[in-house]
Amino acid sequence: MRTFRKQTRGALLTGLILLLGTWMVGPASAAETGVGADDPGYKKCVRCHDEESEHPVLSILMTKHGVVADSRTPMANDACTTCHGPSQAHMDDDALPPDVTFEEKDASIGIAQCQSCHNGKQLMHWQGSKHQMENVACVGCHSAHVAQDPVLDKTTEPDVCLTCHQDQRASLTKPFRHPLREGEMSCSGCHNPHGSTSKGNLVRNTVNETCNTCHADKRGPFLWEHQPASEDCTICHSPHGSVHMGMLKQRGPWLCQTCHMANQHPSSAYSGTGLPGATRPSGAQQMLGRNCMNCHGEVHGTNHPSGARFTR
Repeated sequence: MRTFRKQTRGALLTGLILLLGTWMVGPASAAETGVGADDPGYKKCVRCHDEESEHPVLSILMTKHGVVADSRTPMANDACTTCHGPSQAHMDDDALPPDVTFEEKDASIGIAQCQSCHNGKQLMHWQGSKHQMENVACVGCHSAHVAQDPVLDKTTEPDVCLTCHQDQRASLTKPFRHPLREGEMSCSGCHNPHGSTSKGNLVRNTVNETCNTCHADKRGPFLWEHQPASEDCTICHSPHGSVHMGMLKQRGPWLCQTCHMANQHPSSAYSGTGLPGATRPSGAQQMLGRNCMNCHGEVHGTNHPSGARFTR
């Protein structure tokens, strides 16, 4: 199936190249007909930037940017020069760069060019966002000339994000994590890379609102609420991955005892001496299995009338 798709895509691209050549310069070659200085930019660009060049661009015809019939697209106007500027010096001498290369040290130049069209609700919080403050250019994440931008595909988006976010890459190799590597979710399912009103560029205003878009059963409100669970999920969980079941930050009962030390149960911290076979087996119930949750199973909250201690 994959081979068939590649062959189909290759055939489609070849057809587009032939169609483009006929559409631009007719049956004769560009050398025969000549390309005047007043001709649209694409007639000059594709003579050099074909699929064999160092910077191929013909695949853009398979993207939304390349829809000639849509007046909102660059190709329907001045094609390449719509985004890259007139670039007459580059057309005269290909050793010189276009007027706008999108890879300048100051990313704001390319960003301003992109935002001349892309300035909708997704970019409301771009100014002042982490990526904007770090001078991340649009082309640092997006590939405009390819048929399928990797960052817009849920299965390949994490690879783009993780080229910079190395700590999160390491966390996603841990045994308990969200299923990003399986393609069942993407980074943008939780984060808005263009900025948001919350810390960490979350898609919702708070951590809990973001988590509850999937984990609706933990939302509440509950008759008996566990304060850390209703305040911030990351108090107990490491959302990018953990070596502990349930993506917990620590294994119980030690996680629980970071808060619960002098209430109901003995205030001394549990240790390995409570395991079966040790000299003091009295604490085994709190040490094995789901440990504290062997009894307190509803730690996110409960509506049971007798659930004050989250036992039911």
